[in-house]
Amino acid sequence: MLQNIRDNSQGWIAKTIIGIIVALLALTGVDAIFTSTSNSQNAAEVNGVEITSVDLSQAVEMQRRQLLQQLGRDFDASLLDEKLLREAALNGLVERTLLLSGAQDAKFAFSQQALDQLILKTPEFLVDGQFSAERFDQVIRQLGYNRLQFRQMLEQEMLIGQLRAGLSNSGFVTDAQVQAFAALEKQTRDFATLTLKADPGAVILSDDDVKAYYDAKASEFMSPEQVVLEYVELKKEAFFDQVDVTDEALETAYQSEIANLAEQRRAAHILAEVSDKLSDEQAQAKLVELQKRLEKGEDFADLAKEFSDDSGSAGEGGDLGFAGPGVYDPTFEEALYALDKNAVSAPVRSEFGWHLIKLLDVQAPEVPSFASLEEKLKRDLKTRQVEQRFVEVSKDLENAAFEASDLAQPAQELGLEVNTTEAFGREGGTEGLTANRLVIQAAFSDEVLEGGSNSSVIELDPNTVVVVRVSVHNKPEQLPLEQVTESIRAQLIKVRASEAVKVEAEEQLAALRAGKTPIAQADAKQGWDVVEAATRSQEGVEPAVLQALFRMPKPEAADKPSFDGISLSNGDYVVVRLNGVSQPQQALSDEDKAMYSRFLASRVGQQDFAAFRKQLEEAADIERF
Repeated sequence: MLQNIRDNSQGWIAKTIIGIIVALLALTGVDAIFTSTSNSQNAAEVNGVEITSVDLSQAVEMQRRQLLQQLGRDFDASLLDEKLLREAALNGLVERTLLLSGAQDAKFAFSQQALDQLILKTPEFLVDGQFSAERFDQVIRQLGYNRLQFRQMLEQEMLIGQLRAGLSNSGFVTDAQVQAFAALEKQTRDFATLTLKADPGAVILSDDDVKAYYDAKASEFMSPEQVVLEYVELKKEAFFDQVDVTDEALETAYQSEIANLAEQRRAAHILAEVSDKLSDEQAQAKLVELQKRLEKGEDFADLAKEFSDDSGSAGEGGDLGFAGPGVYDPTFEEALYALDKNAVSAPVRSEFGWHLIKLLDVQAPEVPSFASLEEKLKRDLKTRQVEQRFVEVSKDLENAAFEASDLAQPAQELGLEVNTTEAFGREGGTEGLTANRLVIQAAFSDEVLEGGSNSSVIELDPNTVVVVRVSVHNKPEQLPLEQVTESIRAQLIKVRASEAVKVEAEEQLAALRAGKTPIAQADAKQGWDVVEAATRSQEGVEPAVLQALFRMPKPEAADKPSFDGISLSNGDYVVVRLNGVSQPQQALSDEDKAMYSRFLASRVGQQDFAAFRKQLEEAADIERF
């Protein structure tokens, strides 16, 4: 998802309203109250920066889910090596910590305003082309983040991305290197292949063979580890029927609502943006000159269309529409509210540059009747009460679950039901509670799984929290031989058939290299499959065969071909005969030269980045616990 994020802000007015829209992003759910951890154990420390056990568990779970998604739901998750997963995840966290430190030391920065733009314009967070807070919450929940965690992660990704781009984009290559690479890349080869088929039918397999394989590979034939959870669920919606709104509260809310009404002002402006091309003094001077032209009678809208740097409003003559207090930059707003209708301000400095501001119109506020607002006010008041009650009861649930040895007592105290999930493994279930990453992480934590404790409160979404405990823990057990006999038999037959044809093929290869042609009559009937002028991406040829082909040495002479062989994944064996190698004769086109140059420079840049990463690691003080 992060690769789709782009900075697509459109115009100055879009920048000014960000502060209002992204206020949604500053609101944290109940998880911000309960996700603090008392676990002081660390998985590693990098230059004094701690990587906690919680960080590592989250990274392991994320890696497991990504692998299972790539391998498919039918893949047996129990085959994943937990130790290797943890090692890879920890290495990734250490590397990330080093790179983030390197980016910060190099003074890379990513402003909060730019971060807001990224979030607001990310396609995954849009509904009908507009940012949706609900969609935003849904997506980041699936990734296992709350709002604050996601912002922090995104900012770190941008910093590391800047560092990577700064190093990777600095790579360069010479023309000689480009020519040499192109000669290899455009090289073609004349070859022929002979496929010797594996014969599973010729393999004789006894029950003792199957039993011996089963005994030797016992650790591979284990049932998956699974748990069944008990859980209590607390929903915010359950409290709406438990709160009332008094007439006095409604009246107070109504008076507060209409007291906040303010006149709307329709502004237009001409922006001179301060940039590398236009200094602060030059931007101000530009507007002073435009102000003189306005005083001579030129039209404000015409000048805005021609000279304003705000692409979002310039086409409309600088018109920003109606807006109330709190929308614009404070200095902009102060100047606007000091103007009379149709008056133009002196140049005004804001964080975006210099402005000439014109007040186009003033709109007095319309005071709605109590009746028109009653339902909205009642709903808002109840929502605030429900939110407060939900937080209070969530905290009560947290405390009760911590003190209890099961979930029956907290459920009874708070009038909740104890429910049970289906059995699921460390990869999680397919939907619902058992597919939630935070629930899976809690279920398989040492405290809950081995210690038998209730979990802390887990936020499933802003309106739902749960507490879970393990009621059944099915540990991995040896599968009986009878249950896996057929799969073992199929595997052994495939392996032995492949080994048999490989032995035969290697004997024939030795003879071919010695100048003999000992191919049996039965095999000769298959014939050699001849291919001329094959490229490195030749269609119709097995990728493994192509790789072997282009690794083979050039034949010593036209009548002395080179030979090699390779086993295919299906058990067959392919004998490869390299007849000749042809180098490109035509000069490189400008288009190809540019393409190869970009590719090689990118590869050099990646090597430079890898070297920098290694340098950071060698100089770092890294301690793994």
